Amino acid sequence: MPELNLTSAPAHLRHGSNIGQPLTRRDGILKVKGQAIYAADNHPPGMLFAVMAVASISRGRVASLDVDTAKRHPGVVDVMTPDHKPQLAIDPEIKTNPFVFRMEVLQSNEVRYANQPIAVVIAETLEAATEGAALLAPRYETLPALIGLDAGESFVPPVVGVGNPAAHHHGDVEAGLASAEKQIDAVYETPPQYHNAMEPHAIVASWNGDKLSVDMPTQGLTMSLARIAELFGIAHDKIHIRSPFLGGGFGSKGLMAGPPTLGIMAAKLVGRPVKLVLRREQMYGPVGHRAPTRQRLRIGADGKGHLTALDHHARTVSSTFDDFYEPAAGASHSLYAAPAIRTSHDAVRVNTGTPLFMRAPGEATGSIALESAIDEMAWACGMDPLAFRLKNYAEVEPITGKPFSSKALRACYEQGAARFGWAKRSLQPRQMRDDAGLLVGWGMGTATFPALMFQAEARAVIRRDGSGAMEIGAHDMGQGAWTALAQIAADAVGLDMDRITFKAGTSDLPDAGIAGGSAHTATAGAAIHSAGAAVIAKLADLATNDERSPLFGAGNAGVVARDGKLFRRDDQSRGESYAEILARAGVSEVEARGTGAPNPAAMEEYAMHAHGAVFAEVKVDPELGQVRVTRMVGAFAAGRIVNPRMVQSQLFGGMIWGLSFALHEEAITDRRSGRIMNANLGEYHIPVNADVPPLDVITVEEHDPHVNALGIKGVGEIGITGSAGAVANAVWHATGVRVRRFPIRIEELLAQF
Repeated sequence: MPELNLTSAPAHLRHGSNIGQPLTRRDGILKVKGQAIYAADNHPPGMLFAVMAVASISRGRVASLDVDTAKRHPGVVDVMTPDHKPQLAIDPEIKTNPFVFRMEVLQSNEVRYANQPIAVVIAETLEAATEGAALLAPRYETLPALIGLDAGESFVPPVVGVGNPAAHHHGDVEAGLASAEKQIDAVYETPPQYHNAMEPHAIVASWNGDKLSVDMPTQGLTMSLARIAELFGIAHDKIHIRSPFLGGGFGSKGLMAGPPTLGIMAAKLVGRPVKLVLRREQMYGPVGHRAPTRQRLRIGADGKGHLTALDHHARTVSSTFDDFYEPAAGASHSLYAAPAIRTSHDAVRVNTGTPLFMRAPGEATGSIALESAIDEMAWACGMDPLAFRLKNYAEVEPITGKPFSSKALRACYEQGAARFGWAKRSLQPRQMRDDAGLLVGWGMGTATFPALMFQAEARAVIRRDGSGAMEIGAHDMGQGAWTALAQIAADAVGLDMDRITFKAGTSDLPDAGIAGGSAHTATAGAAIHSAGAAVIAKLADLATNDERSPLFGAGNAGVVARDGKLFRRDDQSRGESYAEILARAGVSEVEARGTGAPNPAAMEEYAMHAHGAVFAEVKVDPELGQVRVTRMVGAFAAGRIVNPRMVQSQLFGGMIWGLSFALHEEAITDRRSGRIMNANLGEYHIPVNADVPPLDVITVEEHDPHVNALGIKGVGEIGITGSAGAVANAVWHATGVRVRRFPIRIEELLAQF
């Protein structure tokens, strides 16, 4: 087989047709014109509407439902309850793998949290279904709710996140703290936060005998298909899921949840297609959220500002019926070079829907506490926060001793600081004001996120007319995957973008893995790259073994694929087009599959991380305590950049979320009822345009040959991890007030002015 070189110069000349070009979104025109079809846009013939009735208590049982009145309402077709529902093939409480979580799908009358589904009304119109749900008038037997981080006895969970140990220990922490000349011991609290994607969870389900057709937003087509198959006892090839567009996911659409399962059950019950879409307030409960945390950090440093020990303990919550524990303390594993580090977790059970993955799970909650504590430690040592970080950033991962791209982190510090103008910062707080008399503060935070990769497969085709196709069940939840992956595909088969068809978004295509953990581009991209190499190899084999081809005998020298042609590597004046090769061979097309997967040897030897540094400026009214973020600069090293335009957009989004984490987001629970009091977009505060300052992003050049074949790292979540701490630290620098409970509130600042 000839040696292949798919990316050698000269690169494509056509702007935006290969890796590294800032191509605009391939799906942009469809979205602007309203022609992108999301799940709830589908209306198959005979479709009914389903509406969930949800619990208004957080603990107890449903004593009665007025089903007869609801059924008599005009337009209502049926009411699905625990006593009237299709039977599932397996108990949904059974956990068949680590990515299966228990769901509420009307298996009993028990209520375990507020907003839990307790019935589903199915009707000819959405209005009739909504009115029917209101007529159910549930009566409850209520028990006292378990609410908050002190709701009951704490315990050490067996694992945190997905399979991670609850505790890590390196060196003698107590001795390191005892020997320190400077110490801090501080507690930070973060609130529960809820996914608020523009598109709520939705499903349109249609049964045809034992075959099921589903339109739903999902970040994991294959995982959703497998879960549906086991719940309903049908073969995988009997299920077809379409998910071409997602209006945001943030982790909540990664795993099959209860509401879409109820939609499938409802369609089975009535024998007609059914659409079920969650109302905004129903998103607060059955589809996951970020759990609250209370984090204690103890840090010591010697007289020269070197860390001597770091102890990070996090308390979090899980539901009363399942296990997911926010791995917040894990943020301290990989950034700072203390000779002794200990991280640990404990948890309590509360009446809530099970917390699950939410953008940067663990890293977002842990990093705002860690970066605030590091800032406090720098102040205790009388050092500039940047200088303190430069003195203490890790050159190898402290817990494991594995090397990672620490030079890239230093470059992020230096380039971000230069762009921001950090050298002009006053060391003392409350020393800077603008012309209007507002207090000005500058803060920074270090960003980090693991460079993850999962398994995927892709199929590549080259046709006799010289065009190509790439097929993979990939997901685009707004991050630009349709564009970036198509760019990788074009380079993989040596064609311009307009000569290749890129297919994604359905479950009958090769498994692209899950779009989570900022790993989708690396995972799906590696499979696409591999499939492209495999199909070009087949094409090259046809040519180099054909005496009529100018490439005959080029197997030892190798070939280069470019612009729809193969060229001899040692003499690029000799080549021919894909169309010529296939025509002479009498073949209509060649196809091949390729896989992408992490390299176990590299993972064993190296720590895989993306890095960054974020700098923020805030202005605070000294009389009103009102905080405005007025400027942010982020410098990020995230491996090979596939599409600079998409990457900038993702990093901007992360920085905005970090700002939101520090100043805005909080779900407020009524401690009497256990209900979320601000379960809407009016009172659950997120930044609006007026809250977001000018953002500046630097992508620091980084070539990491160990993460994967393409050198790609994720950018979707890393922007949160430095930004939240940067804003919090800027508020301290402006006011001299260190707020350790987030989001930062005006009243907490005014109380200490």
